[in-house]
Amino acid sequence: MENCRARILIIDDDPFFLKVMSDAFQDNGFAVTTAADGIAGIRAYLDNCPDVVISDLIMPKMGGVSTCLEISRLAGEKDPIMILMTSMFRGAPHEHGMAEMGAKVHIPKSTSPLDVVIIVEQLLYRKNMQKGSS
Repeated sequence: MENCRARILIIDDDPFFLKVMSDAFQDNGFAVTTAADGIAGIRAYLDNCPDVVISDLIMPKMGGVSTCLEISRLAGEKDPIMILMTSMFRGAPHEHGMAEMGAKVHIPKSTSPLDVVIIVEQLLYRKNMQKGSS
């Protein structure tokens, strides 16, 4: 997938959720890697250097907060867009000025996969615009 729009890593212990989200991103031109827990997610991050990491909050072995914090530490200046998703979040997706629980963006799992794709597209666009103005 050389002409992909961006590389996405989705980390979640729910195989159905991984499939639905992965399909939504692939259908919209993204290269997708998945991992079933935080430890596998960190390995996948190191192997693929994705532009965006979407992680579940509650997972076995290593939860989303620890996973996001470790990936951010390993990323250094590469700084992927970090997104936490969980059924514990209520209301609309939201972005924080500073990372909270390892991610600046928090999205309820009840958000439709296509809406998540649109949010990611907007975040990538904004990040690219910021790079262009620096």
